[in-house]
Amino acid sequence: MKIKIKDFVEIEYTGVIKEGNVIFDTTSEKVAKENNLFDKDADYGPVVICIGEEQVLKGIDSALVGKEPGEYKIELKAEQAFGNKDPKLIQLMPTSKFRQQQIQPVPGLQVNIDGIFGIVKTVSGGRTLVDFNHPLAGKDLIYNLKVNGILDDDKKKIIAYLKMAFGIKNCEVELEGGNARAELKSELSEKLKKEMEKKIMDAIPSIKKIEFVIEREGKK
Repeated sequence: MKIKIKDFVEIEYTGVIKEGNVIFDTTSEKVAKENNLFDKDADYGPVVICIGEEQVLKGIDSALVGKEPGEYKIELKAEQAFGNKDPKLIQLMPTSKFRQQQIQPVPGLQVNIDGIFGIVKTVSGGRTLVDFNHPLAGKDLIYNLKVNGILDDDKKKIIAYLKMAFGIKNCEVELEGGNARAELKSELSEKLKKEMEKKIMDAIPSIKKIEFVIEREGKK
């Protein structure tokens, strides 16, 4: 069965910067530990994505369309990945602005200036050069990727969509016909509920209605 837009597929992957063959991302706990990338708070293992929903890089999304489950090596030019570097995002700033925030800028330091993350490139006199481009902007990438299969279970699709698109984990879902009920652990705004409802029904046409409720106290 070939993958098409709106399919939910289970994948495993390892991302590599082509220049230098440096691993920067992986779903494998073993690979993460071997490459000093391990994060104790990360969820390692296969992930489920909805094709065409930009839950991964666009270049990966488009490369998977028409493929069957199996292993693939996907090469992405910078513009298919995190984009080319934008010279306008490399800015010279007064060093005093950092010191006001009790930051001593040095090359390689990651900083947050007015809510925008950047990397200090150089410090000279009273000026600091900061690159606000994505750290992987301008980089050609390789993804060693395995497609384990295509999901056909609507309940699993909803759970996967909530996790990948909205970061909601450990929810329970009940289905009856085209009606779904998702039990969450914390309250959400009505605006977010409406957005989630629309996106899920667009991604899973068999779902005609979805209700979000808060987990009952004392439930085991």
